Formats: sequence, structure tokens, C-alpha cells
Amino acid sequence: MGVTSEHFELSDVAGPVRLAYRLDIAMLTDDVCPSSCICARDSGTVTCSDGEDTEVPGDIPEWTSTLILKGRNISTLQRGAFMSNGTEMLEMTTLSLSYNGIQTIEPYAFLGLPRLHLLDLSHNRLESISTRAFHGLLDLRSLYLNHSVLPEATAQLSNALDTQSLRNLHRLELAGNNLKSIPLMSLDIYNLHALVLINNSIESITEENVTSLYEQMRLRVYLSLNPFRCNCELKAFYYWLKNSSQCPDAGRLLCSEPEAKRGIPLEKLRGEDVDCMDENLEAVSYVFLGIVLALIGVVFLMVLYLNRGGIKRWLNNIREACRDQMEVYHYRYEQDSDPRLANVAV
Repeated sequence: MGVTSEHFELSDVAGPVRLAYRLDIAMLTDDVCPSSCICARDSGTVTCSDGEDTEVPGDIPEWTSTLILKGRNISTLQRGAFMSNGTEMLEMTTLSLSYNGIQTIEPYAFLGLPRLHLLDLSHNRLESISTRAFHGLLDLRSLYLNHSVLPEATAQLSNALDTQSLRNLHRLELAGNNLKSIPLMSLDIYNLHALVLINNSIESITEENVTSLYEQMRLRVYLSLNPFRCNCELKAFYYWLKNSSQCPDAGRLLCSEPEAKRGIPLEKLRGEDVDCMDENLEAVSYVFLGIVLALIGVVFLMVLYLNRGGIKRWLNNIREACRDQMEVYHYRYEQDSDPRLANVAV
């Protein structure tokens, strides 16, 4: 019995010890920091920079709320690239992936980040963006894609952004991507408060886009450093700028074409500068003037043709009159030049 009693006492002590040991092992495992990274558990930040790794680290601590990967050589974001050991990163709210040379974003690349609020993909070289690249980011509030999208990926970007997964998006930055138009198929599927399109190649904003902007009154659009073509195609956008406060940098929007208006702020244009009707009327007036002059010429030629007999007689009379006058001048000249005739005349 003593042995049995002693056995029970040891078991009672060993249970808590084993539990504590397992917890310590779990904490040690959880605190492991990926190679070439700096981990700060107090702030929940893991920073991995200037490494040669071509993939996202697979041993990111589960407590990570902010992950910063910068200056690495990650060419492709694969499906579920941020799921640590196959589990979701429930604490991660901020993910910065700028300056990593990313070229491809595969479908479901951000799977396992259900609470992500901010995603920064700026300063990469995106050539391929899957339609489902941003699938699952239901809580995403800010998406930064500045200086990242190459021309061949522009159409893909529009398709990737056209998803209900981004319905809670508040801020979208697309500066410096050589975009020629607003790449959003529809504005009403988002909860956008700010759309940054600075330093692109936008020459005009379509009337359809302007209508959408009128409907999204809370939205602020930033459009400076774009080469606007200040002709009649800009009419709808011009009046939107005049009547709306949705473009905070409106005073910095300048005309690039035509040459006569280059450098002029859009706000200082006059209504007739972008009025297609005035240009059309001017063109029509010139055409009408040409037609009138042509008709006058035709009538004049017809009159000449119908009166060709009288005109011929008139010309003959003028010729005879000129001949008689010349004979008189010739006779007087002979008299003046011959002294004998002059004496006879005296």
C-alpha cells in the first residue's frame, strides 16, 4: 500500500510538471524568429530585409501582427504564401511587401490572413496578377500598389480589383503605374474613401467615370501629375471639378495638350475651351462658308455661259474702240514727228 500511495503522490506531481514542460516547449517554439529577421513580440512586428530568400519565410510566429518583408528576391507569391505551417495568421493586420521584385501574384496568395487591414505591394514589378489574387481579404482597408504595375498587367489588375473580397476597402493607391484610365470597373462595390492616381498617364476621365464619382460623394480622388488633354472630351470631368470638392489636388491638375494650353491649370479653363458644341459649330460654319462660295462661283460661271454671245459682242466693241483710239494716237504721233506736216497744219 505504501508503494501504491507513493506512486499516486508521484503521479500527482508529475502531471503539472509535464504540463508546464509542454507549455515551455510551445512558447520556445512560438518565439523562434525566422532567419535574417528581427522579431519584436512586444509590438508584434517581424521585419525581414535584404535577404536572398526567394520565398516568404515559413516559420513566421503566430503572434505576428505586422510583417515587413523588404529588399528580398521574392518573384512569385504562391497560394497561401503566408499561412504558417498550414495555419491561419489570425493576428496579422499589416503586411508590407515593398521592394521585393515581385512579378507574379498567384490565386489565393493571401489566404489565411482573414484580419489583414493593410497590404503594401508598392515598388515591385508585377507582370501577372491573378483574378483571385486578393481573394479572402474581407477586412482589408488599405491597398498600396504604387510604382508596381507593369503595362502588361494593367488589364489583369482591373479584373483582380473587381471582387467582393475588397468590399470594405477604404484606401487604394495606384500612383506611378502609367495607367491611362481609372482601372476600376465599378466604384459602387467598394467602400472607398480615397483613390490615389497621381503620376500616371491619364489624359481624360470618361463621362461614365464622372457619373460614378458623383454617386460616391465620400470618395476623394487624387489626380495630379497626369497629362490631361484639354479638349472637348474633358467636358464632363471639367464641370465635375468645378462643381465638386472630391478632388483635393484639383489646383495642381495641368493641361498637357494642346500646345496652346500646355501648363494651364484645368480650373482656369473657360467653358468654351472644353465645349464640343462650340467647336462643332465653328467647323460647320467654315463648311457652310465654303459651300456658299462654291455656289456663287457656279452661278457666276453659268451667267457667263448663258451670256457668252453678248459678252463676245461686248468684247469686240471694246476691241474696235481700242483700235480706233490707237489709230488716233498713231496719227497724232506722225504729225508731231514730221516738221512738214506740222507747218501744213499751221
